[in-house]
Amino acid sequence: MTTVDTTSTSTTSTLTSSSISTSTSSDDTDWDALVEVAVAQKQLPADTIEVKIAENETEIEAYETMQGLLQDITSSLDIIRGTDDSLTENDDIFSVREAYTTANGDVDASSAVVITADDGADIQTYDLKILQLAKAQKVASESQSSETDAIGMAGTFSLQLDGGDELAADAVEIEVDSGMSLADIAEAINAESSLTGISASIIEVSSTEFKLVLNADDTGQDVIMASVDGDDIGQSLGIVDAAGAFTNELQASQDSIFSIDGIEITRDTNTVDDVVDGVTFSLYQTTGEDDSISVEISQSLSEIKTSVQSIVDSYNAYREWALTQQETASGGGASDDAVLFGDGTLRNVNNAIADALSSMVDEDSMALLGLSYDNSNYLELDESVLNDALLNDLDGIESLLNFQMTSSSSDLVLLNRNGTMPSSLSLDVTVDEDGVLAGVSVDGDDSLFEVKGSRIVGAEGSDYEGITFVFTGSEDMTIDITTSTGIVENLYQAVSGYSDEDDGLITDIITSLEDENSNYEDSYEAIMSTVEDYRDRLITLYASYQEKISEAESSLDYLEALFNTGD
Repeated sequence: MTTVDTTSTSTTSTLTSSSISTSTSSDDTDWDALVEVAVAQKQLPADTIEVKIAENETEIEAYETMQGLLQDITSSLDIIRGTDDSLTENDDIFSVREAYTTANGDVDASSAVVITADDGADIQTYDLKILQLAKAQKVASESQSSETDAIGMAGTFSLQLDGGDELAADAVEIEVDSGMSLADIAEAINAESSLTGISASIIEVSSTEFKLVLNADDTGQDVIMASVDGDDIGQSLGIVDAAGAFTNELQASQDSIFSIDGIEITRDTNTVDDVVDGVTFSLYQTTGEDDSISVEISQSLSEIKTSVQSIVDSYNAYREWALTQQETASGGGASDDAVLFGDGTLRNVNNAIADALSSMVDEDSMALLGLSYDNSNYLELDESVLNDALLNDLDGIESLLNFQMTSSSSDLVLLNRNGTMPSSLSLDVTVDEDGVLAGVSVDGDDSLFEVKGSRIVGAEGSDYEGITFVFTGSEDMTIDITTSTGIVENLYQAVSGYSDEDDGLITDIITSLEDENSNYEDSYEAIMSTVEDYRDRLITLYASYQEKISEAESSLDYLEALFNTGD
């Protein structure tokens, strides 16, 4: 947005000797003052515009602050609501899952296992026993006298991992020449580790005793080393014997063995994510046969509590600012900071927020969450009340906060919703002879929804525009739907209509004020151009006046000199 530079309004015009000379004049007229008075009068419309521009800029700043605070509220609501219009994403706060573990017997549950659960994972309890941890194989060479001296052998060997049922990777050949040392061989092995899954290291046992150690990067897999050509490097270094068996296995590979609800399971890793959908078990310690860990996959109460607190914080931040817009000056009227004093938009937003927070679902209100107003209408949170509700009435909290839908048929799923969902709706669904969705009507009107494959889509321009259902049935039926919108949904719909950066009402107001200022600036510049031309004309005119006065005074001086000669 252009900011008008008003420095020109204080520029003074001085009738200098470059235009006229007043050195001999007795004229005591303040020509500069005359110019400035006339110019100031001419400039009054521009000054009025300048004041309007400044007032609009102050309002724009206030609206931008208001919009930002309201967007903070919607951000806190988004965490709870999840995806804007869909119930199938499993990304609202009530779909967040947390794993709770309890030890049964002599086991430290938190040290034995770490469990993570994806959003929307089934709420369930499992009994876990960890009988064996997966381990990676480690083998060592015989002691070598140096890690840097050349080994004096030349040959090629291959490395790969055996995953048990099948080879985990293709064999990779490592070439060794006679000038390579033990350290060089380790470096050559590590250069191919991304392909083989095998890495090498040197262990210094003493200053004259070094061992090459091969490590399988993954648990539950065996290292396979075979001579391909030339000297048998593995046998020469004492890694394998003549039969190809490892001579010094530091750690054997093994699978993890655990049981869930008494079902024994084997995996080649300690990080298991394919046993229970959406749940990952990271195993660290065994429990033994006699002890176990109770694993509860449940909604994340801590996340829900944090989200409720976030609403309180964002609302109170807005409330604090809104109160400054209602302050009055000591002498009456609005205070200097109350830029939007009496503003209709601010009043409407405040009313909409209050209405949303007063939403009730069945008999529940925000009191269920431990929320109440103080004397200044700030929100206060009683954590003990909220904690009790989280433990004993989580379904009630979800219903009170979020959008809910129930359907008389499991064959109908809501895919997308709009901001004005009906509280009840009855769909008459018909299918063709093949059981394929053919038509949908509401109270006999088949123009309100369109059929697109298995989807039932609200017709454009109707009250149902933006609503999409998915139908999976195969016979005619009437499906009754009921919905409820809780505090979060109502608050979001109320606030986002004002705060949305793209098409919210506050954006429209800011745009209108910016456009108005742009027009004001054009008018300001046009007036100031005329004023400057007027100033230049006055200077020229008054300069000519001074010149005439000077000439007249010069003639008067001459005549007086002549008259005085006779004396």
